[in-house]
Amino acid sequence: MRVTSARTARWPARALATLLALGAGSGPLAAYESDQYTNRGLAIADAQPVLDREVDRALAEIAAGWRGPEDRWRFARRVYWRLGGLYWVDHLERWAIASPEVERLPQYRQRSIFANAPLYASRVNWFFGVGATFRLAGSLVGSDKLGHFFSQGIKYYGSHLLGREEQRVLGRGRFNERWLFGQLTTSVYSNADLVANFEGYRFYRSLFEAEVVPGKGPLVAFRDGGAEILRPFAWSDHVNDFWDEAAYPSHLSPGLERYLMRTLPGLCPEFERDPFAYLPRQEAELAARYRNLGLKPAPELRMDHVCAGSAGAAGG
Repeated sequence: MRVTSARTARWPARALATLLALGAGSGPLAAYESDQYTNRGLAIADAQPVLDREVDRALAEIAAGWRGPEDRWRFARRVYWRLGGLYWVDHLERWAIASPEVERLPQYRQRSIFANAPLYASRVNWFFGVGATFRLAGSLVGSDKLGHFFSQGIKYYGSHLLGREEQRVLGRGRFNERWLFGQLTTSVYSNADLVANFEGYRFYRSLFEAEVVPGKGPLVAFRDGGAEILRPFAWSDHVNDFWDEAAYPSHLSPGLERYLMRTLPGLCPEFERDPFAYLPRQEAELAARYRNLGLKPAPELRMDHVCAGSAGAAGG
């Protein structure tokens, strides 16, 4: 039985579905893109120890304040409100953008791959700046992926608790990337967004279920009217190079793709200095892991393809 909480089991499915519908617009709606191409070769510290600590701190405080029987949905919602939230930029995302403890790549819209993209190509992204990029668990990640992880992951998890088939659960992300919160308005169908959404869903399940993270038990146990944290959280259980939109590029609408195909060759000298830094590690394994997410590979926007035909590329 998926829902072991007596309270959640008694809660009419319609009420849970209503909450999910009301939250459909929450989460990372700030329509900006991040740029993992520019300044990629700069060495920055990995933010995992700091961001692991912040998640562990939130979980510990939620567990310390827990009173009552097991209720997975209520606990997950408290995690969501603490680290995600119904805001333009999620709580942990906002904290990571501003914190001096998180080192970020130096990036500005007018020095990014989107600098001169016309309005018709970039659509609503034209009005916003470029999101922050930092290193997390060894991969370069846009700050918006934290919002996807917590605020979209909770919606997937809620659908799971309602007993919906996983393909229907995953369909939520595909729909969002095609329409209002994706390609329709931004010209970008972000594969990394879908991966971060799914990993957020896995995170919420791993709060209470063993082996969601292979080899690991649940993060939380309910005992004697309270909650106990069983093990530390690790971003490395969820983050990989498919979160990186240069290593695993987004599928773009034609106007923005044409613009970037003219712009990206200017970065080929940087690519030539360290080609492997632009390639996804464990690509075949990750592609198999996420084969049901509805990813739309765009290898033509990966730097080894972009630079293959340029005069300065190796072998060119």
